[in-house]
Amino acid sequence: MKKTTFVFLLLCASTVFSQSKKELTEHYQAFYEQMKIQGDVRGVINALTHLNVLEPNQKRTDTLAYFYSNSGQHVQAVNLLGTEKDTKASNLAVEVKARALKALNQPQLAVQQFDIMFSRQPDIYVAYDLVDLNLQIGKIVEAQTYINYGLENAQEKDMLPFYEANPPYQVPLKAAFKYQEGLLKYNENKANVDQAINLIDEAIVMAPNFKLAKQIRELLLNQKELNLQEKTKASTSQDKQ
Repeated sequence: MKKTTFVFLLLCASTVFSQSKKELTEHYQAFYEQMKIQGDVRGVINALTHLNVLEPNQKRTDTLAYFYSNSGQHVQAVNLLGTEKDTKASNLAVEVKARALKALNQPQLAVQQFDIMFSRQPDIYVAYDLVDLNLQIGKIVEAQTYINYGLENAQEKDMLPFYEANPPYQVPLKAAFKYQEGLLKYNENKANVDQAINLIDEAIVMAPNFKLAKQIRELLLNQKELNLQEKTKASTSQDKQ
């Protein structure tokens, strides 16, 4: 009799728990939808977190990571998705990891995710990110490959925004690739400073408002002048000897 009573109570508890879990899931699903309507990102993140605890789901995890990253919480996004190169991950998960790792200044890890993105769907803007990241980690050959792709496929209508300046501005994407080609030439060999300046000059012709290119051009000119001064000093010293 006692055993029967125990089993009965256990079944009742299980039923109550199932109903409670269902009610909670329905509540947080409704809460999630309402937070989306209100544009409350914190509320959306809260709702998705509760839903994921109640019913773990990879698609929901990817969406939660997206909202984290989109609100500037890149560490939380990466904590959810990890940093490994997973070719089976969803498109959303790969893009979130790529953008979050880039924002966290992790080019070695970010480039792996952008590689997956580009392999799934070649894109001129992804190619530009790959040029930038590969140059940061010293992969000149890979960077040149994506520069070639960008220069061949970018159209006049394709623009790239730069938010570092105040106010922000945009330039033709082809000009941005040409600018990156100038950086590549210099990174490849510091003796290529003239070639680098010429390529950046081409970019400025395409985009006269290209502030970043003008700043880098000025730095390269200063470096060229310093190189000439050092050569002159070295030559003078040898003549004295």
